[in-house]
Amino acid sequence: MAENKLKPSTIFDAIVIPIILVILIFVLAVYVNVGGQYHVLGEDVLGVILTNGFAQMIVMGVPLVLGLLWNKWAGGAAGFIMGGMYYVASAGQYNGLYSSMGVTNYNFFGDISMLFYLVNGVVIGYMAGALNNGSTNFKRMLGAGLTAAISTAVIQAYVNYTIALEPGRNMAQQSWATDPLMAVVINFVPSIALGVIVPILAKVMTWYGIQPMRHQ
Repeated sequence: MAENKLKPSTIFDAIVIPIILVILIFVLAVYVNVGGQYHVLGEDVLGVILTNGFAQMIVMGVPLVLGLLWNKWAGGAAGFIMGGMYYVASAGQYNGLYSSMGVTNYNFFGDISMLFYLVNGVVIGYMAGALNNGSTNFKRMLGAGLTAAISTAVIQAYVNYTIALEPGRNMAQQSWATDPLMAVVINFVPSIALGVIVPILAKVMTWYGIQPMRHQ
């Protein structure tokens, strides 16, 4: 068996790419995040999309890609894990935020709109996997990805508007009432981008054989 020699490409994959990822996350968290210490975009919607929207794209993107490349069960299971972690993190963040302001009458762990991050994680992975059904045809993958991503965005926008706890519900309703176009951008643009980017990524992965093995 030939020795697996250390190549420049191996060093690049092992060191350079992770460093780039660390720098990217640092810049987003500190300079782009509207709550970052040195944020440069102010309260601009672009900052919200590039931070909160980016985080949600990752949470939904993992089950989506597994649903497309593997099957609906793998997508749904990944969605349960990723969505569950995001639900716990988001609810804890908002509980801490409101507690720091002296407001203790809200428990965001009981906020149904927060819990739906878990539900939608399952739905996006399962739906994409069921619609694609193991196909590597790009048009079918794109259709499945967009359908699942937009469907979960509609569900989340609805629960945010109707059954979220008062702070989140008021924010959602005010957004739709005062600037519907911006509300559409915030609620749907990240999901549409996700529904396009992930199928492209999944298709590229099939070219290189980077997909789960299917046992007959």
